[in-house]
This record gives sequence, structure tokens and C-alpha cells, in this order.
Amino acid sequence: MRKLTRRKFLLESTTIAGAIALSKTEASAQQNTPLDMVVCKWKGDPIPEEPTKEIADKLTKKAIEALGGMERFVKRGDIVWIKPNIAWDRTPEQAANTNPDVIRALIELCLNAGAKKVKIGDNTVNDATKSYPRSGIEEVAKELGAEIVYLDRSRFREIDINGERVKKIPIYPEIIECDLVISVPVAKHHAATTVTLAMKNYMGVIENRRMFHQDLPTCIKDITAYMKPKISILDAIRVLTANGPQGGDLKDVKRMNIVSASVDIVALDAFGAEILGYNPNQIGTVKKAYDSGLGQIDYKNKLKFQEIIV
Repeated sequence: MRKLTRRKFLLESTTIAGAIALSKTEASAQQNTPLDMVVCKWKGDPIPEEPTKEIADKLTKKAIEALGGMERFVKRGDIVWIKPNIAWDRTPEQAANTNPDVIRALIELCLNAGAKKVKIGDNTVNDATKSYPRSGIEEVAKELGAEIVYLDRSRFREIDINGERVKKIPIYPEIIECDLVISVPVAKHHAATTVTLAMKNYMGVIENRRMFHQDLPTCIKDITAYMKPKISILDAIRVLTANGPQGGDLKDVKRMNIVSASVDIVALDAFGAEILGYNPNQIGTVKKAYDSGLGQIDYKNKLKFQEIIV
């Protein structure tokens, strides 16, 4: 049996105690590390005609809380641009635009976190004077004191983004001058890209979109890399399963009651592809962004991920 002197005993005891304390500290630090991605699902089976306000509010706020709170992304005095999809002259029930109740919750969260101003706008496909109000988003923004911005096409300015395919593109300057831009798309089918989600939603900050249609996956990857998203939110309260991006027929709309948020926009789009019934590895926009190192597809294993039932 090894004999310990008092001095050796004290030294070894101190070393062991220090190692235990360090281990506890590391474990605590890991527990306190904010999540990378959260998927919030509403309890119970979705009812198609059920009102969305309470459900969207709780899901959105819980997702952001689990991600570390909006204060993780918004600093006091920041100007925030919330970028929903408001491109189409469609009602919330038709699921072509982002759900206004998700936007309502995000405006409240940004303002409560200390944002000086919240702006909302999109480079629409249909007439913005029709799509903004019909989407329900304009009313919500005005009610909460957010600024609705009708994008003036004469104000777009060509910006060097130095992408793989897109070297320069006209971008609305007021958007990129904000302290934070949050992409908040609705999850839906798209005829050209199979799905349209958080990355493709950035096509609403640019002009000359025809350029992108030469190679949509690469061009969408290029604008995503330029935008450097810090947080993105996916609205899947209702999803458009076919005839996107415009839709129109309620038979193509599925009620899912899900809101997801992530610091990894590729992971968010991978999840969005899955809930629409597709393998994200077979979606050009997702695979191209993943191959370019913009994020993860295997979010459940590669990210700090949590699914929450609300």
C-alpha cells in the first residue's frame, strides 16, 4: 500500500477537488450555452379553422426564449428589419405569405428587447398596396407601432456581394443599413425550387430577380452568404403544400401549428423541407448552401437542438 505524507495528501486532495470543480463548471457552462435551433409544436391535433393568434404568439415567443431570448440578437437602440414574405395578394388562410400573428409576436419581442425601431417590408411580386394589407401584416405592424416600408424600386442600389455566381446585385439599402435583419418566411412549395424558405426569402431584398433564375441554388446561396443571418424564424402555422409560391386554393394548405427558430439558416431550411415532405439533401438551395459551408443539414446531431411541445 502506498503511504502518503500529509503534504502529498493535501496536494492530491486539492488536485482532485479542483478537477471536480472544473468538471462541474464545464457542465454548467454547457447547460447554459444557448441553443442553436428550436422547433416549437402546439399540443394536440391542428384544427384548420382554429384561430392562430394565441397559438402563433405562444409558439413564437417560446422558440425565441429557448434560443436565448431576443436580447441575444437585439441590443438597446437597434433598428431591426423583419423580412416576412408579403409578396402575394393573398389572405393568411391561403398561406402564401407569412402568418401575421407570428410577425405580431416578433415585433413585440424586438421592442421589448430595446429595439429603437422595427421596420417591415418586402419586394413584392403582386402590387404591394394590395398584398401588404391583405396579408394582415400591415394592420399588425401599425397596431404595434412598427414601420411598414413600401420598397421604392428607384432606391435600389447595386451592391458588390462577391458571390460565386452573383458579383453585383441591386439591394434595397434601407434593409442592409439596419442593425439586424430577420428572415421570417412561411414554409411552402415552390415550382422552381421545390420549396421556398428562409434563404429564398432574401430574394425580397433584391431587384433584378431574373438574374437568379439562371442558377437559383447558387444565387440564393450567394445572397444568403452576403446577408450573414444571425437568426431566422420559420412560420409553419399553415404551410402551402402545392401550387406555390402563390397558391390560392385552400385544399393545398395544411395546418401544422409549428414555429421554428435557428441561428443556422441552412438547418432551418432543412427542417422546413422535411415538414413539406422532402429530403433536404435533394433540395438544391439547401444542399448548395450546406456544401458551401453556410450551415448544417443534420441539425439534430450537429447543432444544439431542442423540440418543444407548447
